[in-house]
Amino acid sequence: MRTELDAAMDSTMAALTAEGAPLALGSVERFGVTLPTIAAAPPALSYYFAHYANEHRDLTFLVAGDERLTFGEVHAAATRVARALVAAHGVAKGDRIGIAMRNSPSWIVLYMGIVMAGGIATLLNGWWQSEELEAAIRDVDCGLVFADPPRVRRLAQIAGLSAPVVEIDDSQPLATALAAVFANDDDAAALPMLAPDDHATILFTSGSTGQSKGAVCEHRAIVQAVFNYLGQAMMMVGIATAQGNPPVGQPVTLLTIPLFHITGEVPVFLQSFAMGRKLVLMPKWDAREAMRLIAAEGVTYFVGVPLMSFEILNHPDRANYDLSTVTDFAAGGAPRPVEHVRRLGEEMGGSAPLIGYGLTETNAVGTGNWRSNYLAKPNSAGRASAPLVDLAILDDDGRAQPAGVRGEVCIRSVCNFTRYWNRPEATAAAFTADGYFRTGDIGFLDEDGYLFIVDRKKDIIIRGGENISCQEVEAALYENPAVAEAAVFGLADERFGEVPGAVVVLRDGETLTPDDLCAFLHQHIAAFKVPQRVWIADAPLPRLGTEKIDKVTIRERYRALA
Repeated sequence: MRTELDAAMDSTMAALTAEGAPLALGSVERFGVTLPTIAAAPPALSYYFAHYANEHRDLTFLVAGDERLTFGEVHAAATRVARALVAAHGVAKGDRIGIAMRNSPSWIVLYMGIVMAGGIATLLNGWWQSEELEAAIRDVDCGLVFADPPRVRRLAQIAGLSAPVVEIDDSQPLATALAAVFANDDDAAALPMLAPDDHATILFTSGSTGQSKGAVCEHRAIVQAVFNYLGQAMMMVGIATAQGNPPVGQPVTLLTIPLFHITGEVPVFLQSFAMGRKLVLMPKWDAREAMRLIAAEGVTYFVGVPLMSFEILNHPDRANYDLSTVTDFAAGGAPRPVEHVRRLGEEMGGSAPLIGYGLTETNAVGTGNWRSNYLAKPNSAGRASAPLVDLAILDDDGRAQPAGVRGEVCIRSVCNFTRYWNRPEATAAAFTADGYFRTGDIGFLDEDGYLFIVDRKKDIIIRGGENISCQEVEAALYENPAVAEAAVFGLADERFGEVPGAVVVLRDGETLTPDDLCAFLHQHIAAFKVPQRVWIADAPLPRLGTEKIDKVTIRERYRALA
């Protein structure tokens, strides 16, 4: 049944996208079909940054500890970085430049400078260990890597790494942290004119094939994704205003999630430029510190993985902090438990719950479930995000399934990524002939167009919003010569939603404990990928008729023991 909020959202969006309105629609041809675009969106990130940095020049953009930087100051610093990259490093269109750092003003300025110079900002996962960093850097052939001290130490362990590494001490204020880069600034260095189909970013995504794939995105896709999110924000502001409750003052959000993830990059960081939104950086998640910052900075919008709002909700000191400025507690990356949704609606003093569903390959654009609609359907990812998203449930042959029938969740929009770097077969498999991206998630739409995700085609675990390839963890286990067989699967967890579990068969005569195996894995893969439970089996793992390990039977057996 269509709700009152659905009706208000639809009518407001229709007004925003009508001819002559701020978000009037244009179009572009892709896959032999016409896809809608937002006509007012700039053609590339460089123009987007320049326009909104000028519009919001004197507003505070970044808060990091005691440091406060305006939009104008951040854009000026990024321009200096861009010119230095061109003048001193010869960066040209299409060059891959890596960033391996924690969240900081330096990360943001380097990202901006790289894309303004025409480079492809290659966002390396800051939690990766040396082997994972090496695989990604070599895969996309980075010409240069910026890294903070902890990542520099990991990169130093890579033998024969050809990419020069520039250390950035991002614990220092921006001017000090980037002083060595600024020293190569040259006013005469000409920055390139960027086109919508020039490549801008590579983010890494874990799938069932094990090694992370580099998802390449063009400027048009990213800017259109930002404007689709902006449209959603404008829609909700329009509804609030019509109800006599317009927002007051500068919007503010916490940057709680890594910038190397698509949610941190697109709807949080990049969208903030158009909104004139202040970003308050948290280098490391801590619920008490988050509440302190919410109260101190007047945070109006909170977004993180579900674990974060869950920890705030359950924190014994919550009543000691004024969280009343927050209008929405949003989440992405993983579903929230139904009870968590209900309690957010009842216990947070008027703040509303919200959830979004999107992927690295869709630039985080997908669906959204808002406020009272989310409370009514707490296990749904929501409706397709207007105005750009075409959401479909398809069978293996690409046929659309009717309401209530399960199939693969597929998303088509101008916001989708271009390709996987050096993976033509994986790229071809990711899309239908008419341009739908196959997400690997299994779900259905109800009669109101709400998406319900019920299973996963891909052999992945989602731990607190972080995707883990089971095959990658299995491959790391097999690196231990004592391991004969291994199977990795997801275990339910109250805090993270899922965590990895593993069952291992040792070779004859070998003796290893679960702790031994976990210590071994910590040397090879990021800590969040290491199984929380490891069982040592005393018999060969069950197999299917194809001789593949029977993961379904193993999951059922060992989940019952967890």
